[in-house]
Amino acid sequence: MVTKQLKDSGTAGDEADVTRADSLAREIFSDIANKWALLIIEAVGDRTLRFTELRDEVDGISHKMLTQNLRLLERNGLVGRTVHPTVPPRVEYTLTEPGRALRSTVDAMCDWTHRYLADIETARQRFDTP
Repeated sequence: MVTKQLKDSGTAGDEADVTRADSLAREIFSDIANKWALLIIEAVGDRTLRFTELRDEVDGISHKMLTQNLRLLERNGLVGRTVHPTVPPRVEYTLTEPGRALRSTVDAMCDWTHRYLADIETARQRFDTP
């Protein structure tokens, strides 16, 4: 992970920076490596969506789960949240630059899945057959 990339730096300060980077990377991965966060990122895409539009786009997500995941994504700088001063308030969500970059990674993972789906299914059947 990050440690492997920076291990050769040598000083104690560098070692602390590497440890912090590893810890932060694990925390971020934990926040985004769930089905809801990835589906939200994919649903927003290049658009700006209101909360209810986003809830309608992500099939099966509850109000609570959408709220929790949007907060995590916003905290990590992946989703931007704009509140318009209307009654009732209108809230819109868009992907930030890091969010768009992550989306391209998610898209690549989806492409990989489609490309190797038959291989994966064959391996699973072989593994699950006694």
